[in-house]
Amino acid sequence: MLPVSDHYELEPAGSWLTVWFNAPQARNPLTPGRVRDLLVLCAALRDSDLRGVVFRGRGGVFCAGGDLKAFEGVLRGASSRADVLALSLQAASLFDAVAGLPQLTVMAVEGAAMAGGLGLACCGDMVLAEETARFALSEVRLGLTPAQIAPFVVARLGLRTARRLMLSGESVSGEAAREIGLVDRLAPVGGMDAALAELRRSMAPAAPQAVAAIKRQLLELPFQSREEQRQAAAGSFATALLSDEAREGLSAFLEKRKSRWTEV
Repeated sequence: MLPVSDHYELEPAGSWLTVWFNAPQARNPLTPGRVRDLLVLCAALRDSDLRGVVFRGRGGVFCAGGDLKAFEGVLRGASSRADVLALSLQAASLFDAVAGLPQLTVMAVEGAAMAGGLGLACCGDMVLAEETARFALSEVRLGLTPAQIAPFVVARLGLRTARRLMLSGESVSGEAAREIGLVDRLAPVGGMDAALAELRRSMAPAAPQAVAAIKRQLLELPFQSREEQRQAAAGSFATALLSDEAREGLSAFLEKRKSRWTEV
């Protein structure tokens, strides 16, 4: 049973789950309460048998990033440096949790993905966006830094493009975002549901345990020496090859049939 919350809505569809951000009147910000409850949800998702998770915003907007109203306490002098540090580290925990989910994660961007919302998109495995979507790392224009999302933005875009977007705060269109690698697939306006359905069909042959293992390996690679990479890869491959999942996948290939995990 997945946890329920006033800060999001869950929409299951077979082995996939859509997590809806449900505060469109405020542009679906990452409020402290929403971040807290999403962390609880991610912990539950790690132990679920779901194959895919979609993050999406109600009201035609993905996520405007951090909740600027939460910063008002700083302006009034009511928040200490320790309070700000805790707020930032809580956001970091969310980005780590989303990036570390064992399922295939899809960010479905309609409307704006700004600041931490863009960073959250970079934590996903795939990003789908409507053609009219807009993306910006707007922190610098407010005198702030995109601190906790920086590693995820750099990992997705590379240092050169990440540097330009972070230092300029410029807004880019859906098409421009696809050209720089931020977006994987574009959908026409009103076409997100169809794009997601096609993505689910195309990913059906991907074995779920293999997906989780590949994601673990990719997350660990930057922090390993070459010898650690060799040993971890050997262990991962051996575990996979000796698994029931690989036995089924190889048998299906040799017998010219679909594997059991493939959805129609």
